[in-house]
Amino acid sequence: MTEAKVTKSRSKSPEVETEAETADQAVSGAPAERPRLRDAERTSKAILAAATKEFAERGYGGARVDAIAERAKINKRMLYHYFGGKDALYVAVLEGSYVAIRSAEARLDLSHRTPTEGMRELVVFTWKYFLDHPEFLGILSTENLHKARFLKRSARIFELHSPLVAEISGLLDRGAAVGDFRPGCDPVKIYMSIAALGSFFLTNRWTLSTIFRRNLSDKSEIDAWGEHIVDVIFAYLRP
Repeated sequence: MTEAKVTKSRSKSPEVETEAETADQAVSGAPAERPRLRDAERTSKAILAAATKEFAERGYGGARVDAIAERAKINKRMLYHYFGGKDALYVAVLEGSYVAIRSAEARLDLSHRTPTEGMRELVVFTWKYFLDHPEFLGILSTENLHKARFLKRSARIFELHSPLVAEISGLLDRGAAVGDFRPGCDPVKIYMSIAALGSFFLTNRWTLSTIFRRNLSDKSEIDAWGEHIVDVIFAYLRP
């Protein structure tokens, strides 16, 4: 072999070497799996985010798979590959919506707060979460129109809510033990009261603003209502 030929064979471009390494990785399987998994996760998240907006804005009946695929910037076949169809995707959106709020609540770490501090934190958090995530209330409204027909298909929904009930029970029991709360309060009723006071205001503020000639979308009104929820809940809990 001539020196020229040896030099030529040794001077492969970086691009060629990179392509060769990539090909070797693809054959071996392991390193190439990670990018594919990351791509799959990104695609799944993009589909769920797009579907959440579509279902929240248009309801189950009005939502279209074509529109969801367009929002997610994927083709429709990819959506079916990941979720199987509209019903399964809608159930995944419901589960994802509940996972998001329950995960955020868990970070409040209520078991390590005083009863009054923890309860106030839960009330304020719930109110702010509803304000920051109007799509959550939209999804719940849609599912209630269907009388929870799709939610009942979820195998995860009950286990998602058990920790929340346990956390509120702990606050109530500790509060009753030190005389801050009256004994015998139902944790589910307490949470329903918190959620109801917040969601009713937000889902009806346009009609209520018109009826009572008050701008309930004004920041001062919103802040005042958040404090009102706190006052109502603590008035009920007071021994």
